[in-house]
Amino acid sequence: MSTGDLQSLLTLTAFVAFIGIVVWAWSSRRSGEFREAAAIPLRDDLPLAGQGDRHDSKEAK
Repeated sequence: MSTGDLQSLLTLTAFVAFIGIVVWAWSSRRSGEFREAAAIPLRDDLPLAGQGDRHDSKEAK
């Protein structure tokens, strides 16, 4: 096996892997997960646990 054959095999393997990733990413089974992940930056931040309790206790004194 020459170097050219090895390079061709490696290129073909990388191309097949690329096509596999594209098919995986665009499959209809994954669309719900990707839609949910795309909405993450648009969600409101939730307050940290206990943060509201400290603030309320200072006002009560």
